[in-house]
Amino acid sequence: MKKTIQIIGSGFSSLSAACYLAQGGHQVSIYEKNSSVGGRARQLKKEGFTFDIGPSWYWMPDVFDRFFSDFGKKTSDYYTIEKLDPAYKIFFDDEIITIGDSMTKICAEFERIEKGSGIKLQKFIKKAQDNYGIAVNKILYNAPGLSPLELVSKETVIRLDQFFKTISHEVRKNFTNPKLISTLEFPSLFLGAKPSKTPSFFSFMNFADFGLGTWHPKGGMYEVIQAMQALAIELGVSIHTNQAVEKIVVENDLAIGLMTNDEFIKSDIVLSGADYHHSETLLDKKYRQHSEAYWDKKVFAPSSLLFYIGIDKKLKNTEHHNLFFDADFEKHAEEIYDDPKWPSHPLFYANVPSKSDPSMAPEGCDALFILMPIAPNIEDTPELRNHYLEKIVKRFEEKTEQSIQNNIIFKESFCVEDFKSEYNSYKGNAYGMAMTLLQTAFLRPKLKSYKVDNLYFTGQLTVPGPGVPPSLISGKLTSELIMKMLK
Repeated sequence: MKKTIQIIGSGFSSLSAACYLAQGGHQVSIYEKNSSVGGRARQLKKEGFTFDIGPSWYWMPDVFDRFFSDFGKKTSDYYTIEKLDPAYKIFFDDEIITIGDSMTKICAEFERIEKGSGIKLQKFIKKAQDNYGIAVNKILYNAPGLSPLELVSKETVIRLDQFFKTISHEVRKNFTNPKLISTLEFPSLFLGAKPSKTPSFFSFMNFADFGLGTWHPKGGMYEVIQAMQALAIELGVSIHTNQAVEKIVVENDLAIGLMTNDEFIKSDIVLSGADYHHSETLLDKKYRQHSEAYWDKKVFAPSSLLFYIGIDKKLKNTEHHNLFFDADFEKHAEEIYDDPKWPSHPLFYANVPSKSDPSMAPEGCDALFILMPIAPNIEDTPELRNHYLEKIVKRFEEKTEQSIQNNIIFKESFCVEDFKSEYNSYKGNAYGMAMTLLQTAFLRPKLKSYKVDNLYFTGQLTVPGPGVPPSLISGKLTSELIMKMLK
């Protein structure tokens, strides 16, 4: 029977769920508080420059392909991707490591840094590839977080020790060079946790990095959002922007609709893709599954200080993606997770998308996007933002051997308070809940409310976890739960 389903938020997970539910024959509507769709993956256009406000890495292309193929489509029906070569560059104090577009190139680079490390890397990535196959084919698409038994298979059982050892342990067991260690620990940051707290099974992210490569959708990551929006509309989904949901209306323990802009919207099913903590604040207290103490004890991914900068010249000595690890990795992590404060000497990431995609900046110019991970919920003021911009620009100039201070046309920033106000993000986190052992699979907040019937959740704070590909999968998992219940 056709049901009316209202979805809160329009990020990757919400759009994914909307498409699957509409394909299943239901009447689906999305309500988005901001003026454009995308959630944390929106876009900034200014003076001929284009910036992805949020995600800027296109990893795990197979997950995107699988999503569109579920609807008889191809990614190429909506946007064009190209594999980046090099994938990215890492600046250390006295060394630059370049990650190419093939294992042959990457192994040669490792061998250049440390003799014998190329062969070790091949073995490490082979193990990571095996984990990737298990993660994608046995776990991510088949584990809606209802039971620990979802993780039990002959493949996972023989790898049980990998859930109790960490990425740091696995990397350091095989490599001794600190630069190579940092290079291999970097992908775990996409999971929102310190490498020393992330289970070693998640080395599959290293295969996503080195094995599958880094890609770029022409026009930026927002092209993916626009593709999903177009698909949703093709399937009959109704999308409403500038519609902040004020309340999830419950009667007799049953979700019956939403209040938005002081109007009641009746619904058979309510699904929230908004921040999970925020979603529960839309309920009367007795219907909330988790207390404030519960959320406060959870380990959240970092927040970020972001800058979007228009440069009136072409930048040299940079690639599309650039990591600046000319700082103490452990110290910065400690200042995010263990002793939350503004970092003393931060690592940062610089994205120059116009390097490989001229459409993202005017001719003769470059778009520069800078991200510095910081602890969630720390003080955020214009003075602090400017202070760190000056520090970062100075280091960027030193490492890339060029001056840019007098070439800045404009600069926009985004930080903790913006994550809170724009996305209702808990403590202003940027990536959801960290993927630690005790926050994995069935131990994460549930896709279905156990207090309110017909109320569901999706997104980075529930399963499978943080990141764009997991968000696509989260939407699919939730839609499957809903349709199974309706049958």
